[in-house]
Amino acid sequence: MNLLSFGVVYLIPASVVLGYLLGGGFTFITPVFVFGVVPVLDAIIGKDLKNPAPGEEERLDADLRYRLLTWLCAPLQVAVVFWGAWVVSSGALSPLEMAGFIVSMGISSGVMGINVAHELTHRVNGRFETALAKIMLWTVFYIHWGLEHVVGHHRFVATPEDPSTARMGESFYRFLPRTVFGAFNSAWAFEAERVEKKGHPVWSRHNRVAAALAAYGALVVFVALVFGPWALLYFMLQAVVAFSLLEAVNYIEHYGLLRGRRPDGAYEPVAPVHSWNSSNWLTNRFLFNLQRHSDHHYRPGRRYQSLEHHEESPQLPTGYAGMILLALVPPLWKRVVDPKLTGLRPRK
Repeated sequence: MNLLSFGVVYLIPASVVLGYLLGGGFTFITPVFVFGVVPVLDAIIGKDLKNPAPGEEERLDADLRYRLLTWLCAPLQVAVVFWGAWVVSSGALSPLEMAGFIVSMGISSGVMGINVAHELTHRVNGRFETALAKIMLWTVFYIHWGLEHVVGHHRFVATPEDPSTARMGESFYRFLPRTVFGAFNSAWAFEAERVEKKGHPVWSRHNRVAAALAAYGALVVFVALVFGPWALLYFMLQAVVAFSLLEAVNYIEHYGLLRGRRPDGAYEPVAPVHSWNSSNWLTNRFLFNLQRHSDHHYRPGRRYQSLEHHEESPQLPTGYAGMILLALVPPLWKRVVDPKLTGLRPRK
């Protein structure tokens, strides 16, 4: 697997800066690139179905260079998003440029910030990488999601108990508020129970969700005092774009899929058939193999460079960028995706 090819992710923040420098309508370069150019290139370049050779996973996981590519995203994410606050505070952007700049920055925060944080938040046995994940999620007010993703989503994926699993027939617009608030409530419930069992007050520094809320408040105060109210508005709106992009991906990854129940009522183990898979070469390079999502849920401890393509998994017709555009038009989404669920859902 070509190590340097994963470096294409840095093109996303670079496109934000380029759009700002060119000005005017060019501030929309990032969404045009991500949702216009990338799907076309996905179709031209095609899929990568090759998996690591037997025994190669250990070598790939030990290669520090793969980790460095993700580690560098943390300081870059912080630098770019705060640079954006400075740009907005200067008052040099027209309303059109402001709109393009916010949307572009939000896409960058979603693709480079949240997606890389997702990879790092799974390194539960190491404080350094999980700390980097929290820093990136802090810039989009979504630290609590990283916790819920690991302790909740991976446990209840493809069940009605999981707020991040879209139900068959549910539009993205109905799914979005359910998953945003549901994930927060799930994280809070988990932390409240955990700290109470340890004898701590629910509202204390021991509650990681409460600590995240305090971190969000500190960020709001800092941006408002240092950069001003318009920069604060920018900061919050780019965060909304970023986590909406994340939730659009969540919508795609498990839409309509359900795990069956055993005779004792427990859910069957998570298998590759419980996540939609896509092995488009280019988008997987931008997303650190996130589209090999079936293997990620099947073996969540695997690092991105070792994730495998599973042919038995339900396959998306295109990469995530194209699927997001499809999800924005519910009738079209249902026409394309719902027929593919035939035979994938357990019998009642």
